[in-house]
Amino acid sequence: MTEITAHGEKRLVVASGRAHPELAQEIVKELGTELLPTSAYDFANGEIYVRFEDSVRGADAFVIQAHPAPINEWIMEQLIMIDSLKRASAKRITVVSPFYPYARQDKKHRGREPISARLMADLYKTAGAHRLMSVDLHTAQIQGFFDGPVDHLMAIPLLADYVRTRVDLNKVTVVSPDTGRVRVAEQWAERLGGAPLAFVHKTRDVTVPNQAVSKQVVGQIEGRDCVLIDDMIDTGGTISGAVQVLNNAGARSVIIAATHAVFSDPASRRLAECGAREVVVTNTLPIAAEKRFEQLTVLSIAPLIARAIHEVFDDGSVTSLFDGRS
Repeated sequence: MTEITAHGEKRLVVASGRAHPELAQEIVKELGTELLPTSAYDFANGEIYVRFEDSVRGADAFVIQAHPAPINEWIMEQLIMIDSLKRASAKRITVVSPFYPYARQDKKHRGREPISARLMADLYKTAGAHRLMSVDLHTAQIQGFFDGPVDHLMAIPLLADYVRTRVDLNKVTVVSPDTGRVRVAEQWAERLGGAPLAFVHKTRDVTVPNQAVSKQVVGQIEGRDCVLIDDMIDTGGTISGAVQVLNNAGARSVIIAATHAVFSDPASRRLAECGAREVVVTNTLPIAAEKRFEQLTVLSIAPLIARAIHEVFDDGSVTSLFDGRS
């Protein structure tokens, strides 16, 4: 069964790109359906071909695509899938991008720079998307870039419920990697029983990508279990440096918790050697076997995305999944 029918007329179909088929399979299993049969391949010059094998006329279609490297290839494949659904008369098309592409380019730091996160929203809209669903956007204002409904899912409940089992709640401190994520840290602290907060002061040269220097920690962390949070880990330099700062300041242990495991080289080596007791991430992005290491724990985001898809299809409330905070 590749579709779900509600009230004798509504049809739900779920299509997946080729970037992360394992996640898509987990999602449709949670939904009790199957993926829409799809033919997808590359021509010799790199052009992408996509065709859906079943009719999608009048269907409520959800297009799942992860965006690991090479990110531009997977973006193009997803856009072509959306265009194919539009031309096949799908009634409503929802983009499901667990890791929103180009999210870090959400504002201008200097003159003559693009705002590429806005460009991505425009591309989705132009291709034919009616709705956008993503997990832990780099900044909340990205929701305003898309001209239509945006479902901003949060991985905090999933990550925090796991971390609660790994720390002493009487001696835990939530640590933000910078001042910009203190609001998220507050939500973490609430879920960990009112834990105190700290943040790492760091400096960044906007002209040099993937490079920031962690300098000192502000807050009481000596002798405490520190939960160092972030939305994504790319090369791992910033987060690894923050772990060292915390350990040097007397932390009893450090657990890293992040939603998106980008893990560009040499992230895996840095994380394995930085001194963190555990690195907890979700599977919004595929993690190759060679990039996994002993301290890594991967939690599945599939149940959350499946519940959100079900709420959207039934015209329910996605916000209700997060106590009204989505």
